[in-house]
Amino acid sequence: MSKQNTTDIPPRPPAAAPGRARPPTAPTRLFRLLAPVLARGTGTPDAAGPGDASTTSRELALRRRLLLVVSAAVSVALFFSYQGVHGDADPLRIASGPAVLAIDTAQHALTEAQTTAATPATGEFQKQISVAVQSLAVAASDGAGGTTGRQALQTVAGLITVYAGMVGKAQLEPADSVLRRAYLGYATSILAEKDSGITARLGLLRAEQRHVVRRQTSFGRLLWLGWSVTALLVLALAAALAETQVFLRDRFRRRYNRQLLAAGAVLLGGFVTLSLFTLWTHQGMADTRGLLDRPLSGQAITDAGRRTATYLANTGFRAAAAVWIAIGGIVLMALAEAGLRPHINDYRFRPR
Repeated sequence: MSKQNTTDIPPRPPAAAPGRARPPTAPTRLFRLLAPVLARGTGTPDAAGPGDASTTSRELALRRRLLLVVSAAVSVALFFSYQGVHGDADPLRIASGPAVLAIDTAQHALTEAQTTAATPATGEFQKQISVAVQSLAVAASDGAGGTTGRQALQTVAGLITVYAGMVGKAQLEPADSVLRRAYLGYATSILAEKDSGITARLGLLRAEQRHVVRRQTSFGRLLWLGWSVTALLVLALAAALAETQVFLRDRFRRRYNRQLLAAGAVLLGGFVTLSLFTLWTHQGMADTRGLLDRPLSGQAITDAGRRTATYLANTGFRAAAAVWIAIGGIVLMALAEAGLRPHINDYRFRPR
């Protein structure tokens, strides 16, 4: 009987075992790359050998840790970015904006008073002086310029008293009197002296308040950076929630995890709402800055006051929403924990 041909034939590679796990997706590989950092302190023991239960346990703990860390980071970044805009809205509405308008009112009243200073004594001059003094009191109560600004306003109020006194003395003199012209000339110098007159001092105070308004309404590089970082963190958390949802569906054959879906809704809904609040508030602040950027007089001051109130309406309510950022961060972390904790507990005590 002839011998069978025993030429070596390369063995076939073993067939893939049924039910073998699919190759990891890109997001899953990212999770595994982060595992050495995020898995520290998770409290999940490693298996003595390879096994599906051990892999699932580690990956669940890793995803839980990642979701909690990024949720906390989103809350912190969003809070500071939100406050960076809304924190100045209320001071602009109740202090710096009205202070600018009060200074404009005082300047306009003094200009009107000067036009009647040379006429015989009438009630119009005293009326305009009273308006100017009251407007300065409003500006001081609004905190215009801080302590230095209040002292400057007190100085201006004192000069207005001297100015009104000189005009009052002039109006008691005959029309062609030399003494009358002297009193009026001295009063005019108190009002219009180039560097130390009332008008010059009020102009300096207004410039300082305009600087405060511009600072409060600016959206500078730091705010752009803060909101950019916040948007990236929100996208990262949304991607992590979606990847975890896919992981749970593939591993446990459950189509949806309601807690993770709720976390995604809270994240996206809250971020969109707060972004709209910020856009509306900043637009109102920018409109207010444009309105107050030039000196106003007469009826334009009253119109500006009404328009400013309209531009900055509801800013207090929107600023108060900052407290909900902290609450939303806690809710996000609680939902992530609730969505993964049952699975982690199942695998924690599973024999290996």
